[in-house]
Amino acid sequence: MINIVERQFDRLAKKIKERSSTLLKNLGAYFKRLLFPLYIFPIKLITYTGYYLVKFLIKFIFTFIGLIFETIVFPFKSLKNFLKSVVYLAVFLYLIASFFVIIDYLTKQYGYWGKMLCSFGARKQVEAATVRVVGGQSEGTGFFITPNQVVTSFHVIEGEPSPKIILPDGQFFTPEKIVGDSTLDLAVLNLGYTMTQPLYLPDAFEAYNDEPLMAVGYALGTGLKGNPTVLRGNFVALRQSKKQSAAYVQTTINLVEGMSGGPLTDQCGNVVGINTMGLAGLSLFIPAAQAKVSIPMFTDSGIAKITVDPTASPAEAVWAFYTYLKARRMEDGFRLLSREYLKKTNFTEWTNRFTDILDVNVFVVLPQENTTDTAFVKFGTKNWVDDEVDVHYYEGTWRTIREDGVFKMLKSKILEVENPGWDWFYE
Repeated sequence: MINIVERQFDRLAKKIKERSSTLLKNLGAYFKRLLFPLYIFPIKLITYTGYYLVKFLIKFIFTFIGLIFETIVFPFKSLKNFLKSVVYLAVFLYLIASFFVIIDYLTKQYGYWGKMLCSFGARKQVEAATVRVVGGQSEGTGFFITPNQVVTSFHVIEGEPSPKIILPDGQFFTPEKIVGDSTLDLAVLNLGYTMTQPLYLPDAFEAYNDEPLMAVGYALGTGLKGNPTVLRGNFVALRQSKKQSAAYVQTTINLVEGMSGGPLTDQCGNVVGINTMGLAGLSLFIPAAQAKVSIPMFTDSGIAKITVDPTASPAEAVWAFYTYLKARRMEDGFRLLSREYLKKTNFTEWTNRFTDILDVNVFVVLPQENTTDTAFVKFGTKNWVDDEVDVHYYEGTWRTIREDGVFKMLKSKILEVENPGWDWFYE
């Protein structure tokens, strides 16, 4: 029995070897005919390629026609085939319907086909470029449109000469320059800080009907700790009126207080608009492309300026001192310290006292009665501590001394006021 198996195995091995040898000889002969003579090799290559391509297409067409014919006649060959065909058709129609349902869902969730994959990581990028903007009387949102420029709503910084831009990591800066347009309700804040991945404004407006969009901003300003809020909705229409200088993007998103100035983006993180206003469930956004065209024409007209004169009186000098602290113009504030005061401090030690001061708001500054060198002051500070704002209120006096024609800070008696009543701010 073993000998029979061995003989069969030997015959099989011999046959495989013979066929392999024949195949290799045929392949060798084929490539020899194809390659030689070399001067007609390109013609042979084109001819053979065309021949086999046509041959394949003819076989494919006949096979496809045969398949269609078999599919048509298959149900009529027997009752069993007919029942199978009904089942196959039902499954096929179910798969087609499921396909369209999935496509409809993906379209509503992400937008058109090209935006289904780019959404991964887009939200994180948008959040990283979105910042808080804190003014003296108002708070909102902004976002980087170039490595060192932040756009926000004009009404967020209106009347505020030194708003603060708070980055997602907690750092905050005062802009070096502010320009804007109150009619468009937009302002641009120029920083000394550099952002590596800003959200650049587009050249043209682009949004599809019912396309999913997301509005990003710091809802409730500094009153709500943590990352920016992301609200989702769908594009409705681009509204334009002859009576308005700006067009508006309308969506189903309901903006809330504090989100003004933030970005409206598609699922890929491309900026579509700038959060502007929300009223009774209707939210409007300035088209980002319109903002890009308008920004080069912005000026500092209408932007609040710092105007102080510490040479006028002790009260004006105290006002200037706290105004410089508010604007974080620390060198100017330091220069208002008297020579006597500077005996117990230096610039580094003094500035370290105010590293967490986000804002200073002076309520009252008046000459102290029966003195010629002292001013009474009431003020409040916003301190940025652990990503939250701590508010403190103070009152007291500053004694000044005139040096080099300027009233400078000599000695203070400032005390913190705990939980002041409403009348404290107006006395």
